[in-house]
Amino acid sequence: MYSTRCAILLAFASLMVVNAQSLFPSLTYNLIVSHIGYDFLGNFSWETADDPTNGRVNYVDKATALKDNLTFVSDHKFIMRADDTKKVAKSARGRDSVRIHSLDAYDDALFVLDIFHMPEGCATWPAWWTLSEEGPWPYGGEIDIIEGVNLGQGNLASLHTTPNCTMPKARSQRGFTKSTSCDTSVNSNQGCGVSFPDQDSYGASFNAVGGGFYIMEKSSTKGVSVWFIARDSLLLLGGEPVLDLVLLSTPDAYFPTVNNCDYSKHFNAHSIVFDLTFCGDWAGSESVWNASTCAAKASTCNSFVDNNPSEFTEAYWEINSLKIYTPHGLLR
Repeated sequence: MYSTRCAILLAFASLMVVNAQSLFPSLTYNLIVSHIGYDFLGNFSWETADDPTNGRVNYVDKATALKDNLTFVSDHKFIMRADDTKKVAKSARGRDSVRIHSLDAYDDALFVLDIFHMPEGCATWPAWWTLSEEGPWPYGGEIDIIEGVNLGQGNLASLHTTPNCTMPKARSQRGFTKSTSCDTSVNSNQGCGVSFPDQDSYGASFNAVGGGFYIMEKSSTKGVSVWFIARDSLLLLGGEPVLDLVLLSTPDAYFPTVNNCDYSKHFNAHSIVFDLTFCGDWAGSESVWNASTCAAKASTCNSFVDNNPSEFTEAYWEINSLKIYTPHGLLR
């Protein structure tokens, strides 16, 4: 009898951990899409165009990515990575890597990314972001959720828009306002950025603690909010974020779209992009490269990319899941 009772209690405890999110569903959002493992292969396209940020990168198609092990999947994991075996010829576009774009787009939505590892290292410039499906860019806006370069610590979230979208310097967020104009024609398309307060929100420090969750809320009534949720956060139950508690907490980055950035004029339905480029306009700019310790390894970012394949063994995304929610009563 005792062993039977213990078995029942253990089974119940396991159910609580596995189904924590389903036992405590959001009061404000419905889960509409869950991408895990093989789901990514059928719901994203692999882009091969030249990098718009002038990176030293060669984006490959899906077939090449799978053949060369730059993309691989299991039932529970999705991984995208850079080539770390070959030197790059001067005549080539750059180091082989992956950029994927979702086939669907979403307007008001909550995006929840569970990520175990993000690309790190000198010359890397990874990003998880969304942009207008309708476009053309920058019409309809761009939201950078995860972004950073080289050996940086701490994430940067930003908006990039058409003119007449600005953010107040002081607002309800944990992060630090880096710039207030979201207009792509201002400050060389710096956008209105917010740096995150936690060093383990990006790069090697993020990977060292087993990653975490990034959550982005895109709301026509509230604006755009981004949270980084560490694995040991009190906002998790059974290893999953309790969404209503997250929504009640102060975001790391908050972009209000009520007074000085009319949502209806700057944003519409967005598709999702993951990419990993190298050098380019940010990571490879002379001032940024020379200010980093990476400059001790090569005089230029591009030469570093070309000649040091073994430096890119940690340049990969390892994603546990991407879940997308829409407000109750709303479809896409």
